[in-house]
Amino acid sequence: MYEFDSRVRYSEVDAKGRMTWLALMDYFQDCSVFHSESLQVGVDYLAKNHIAWVLSSWQICVNRMPRLADVVTTQTWAYGMKSFYGYRNFAMNDEKGERLAYANSVWVLMDTQTGRPQRIPQIMPDTFGFEPQLPMECSERKIRIPEQTVPCPSLVVPQYFIDTNQHMNNSRYVEVALEYLPEDFSVSEVRVEYKKAAVQGDILVPRMLAETDRVTVVLGGEDENVYAIVAFLRK
Repeated sequence: MYEFDSRVRYSEVDAKGRMTWLALMDYFQDCSVFHSESLQVGVDYLAKNHIAWVLSSWQICVNRMPRLADVVTTQTWAYGMKSFYGYRNFAMNDEKGERLAYANSVWVLMDTQTGRPQRIPQIMPDTFGFEPQLPMECSERKIRIPEQTVPCPSLVVPQYFIDTNQHMNNSRYVEVALEYLPEDFSVSEVRVEYKKAAVQGDILVPRMLAETDRVTVVLGGEDENVYAIVAFLRK
């Protein structure tokens, strides 16, 4: 397990002083990067070997969002690898050890030269090791696309959405999708299925369906291909 302590910054909270979903996802994502860097299999190692871990799906659950200036501990650990899939859990706790948020994630190791999945080399499980899987009710990796959706305004992927993999960063898809939530919709869980990486200049054509306990946002392209599907579940 890897963990780091932090204090919730003003730049990470919403109008009510609570950590935003975007900030929470960034904490989890940063924690996994710190974990890899601490073991010398981070960004530079991956680039040198022409491979990259690409997120396939998220399931993030929140018991209580931390507030401004709260001290939090963010944790991550790998719990399995098989073929070209890697499985990783995340957790965020407060100073008393109370579980604030937790997540399950599925990753794919990609060959960056061919753009195809690559079987995970033995150095990865040997380096990371495995911890027990977090006891939680895991959702299916794939998210059903509703038949009836409402079109939303399109947008062009800007440069500041792009990360070191030269793709739109994982959390930015959720940032875009959050704009289409009804004002009175309180989110307890976010699920994301990533299908195709968007790059700078791509045009996102969102569609959404708001149901009583669930809002689904489909982030597609002009060619009707789907980049990601985001589902928000109500508290």
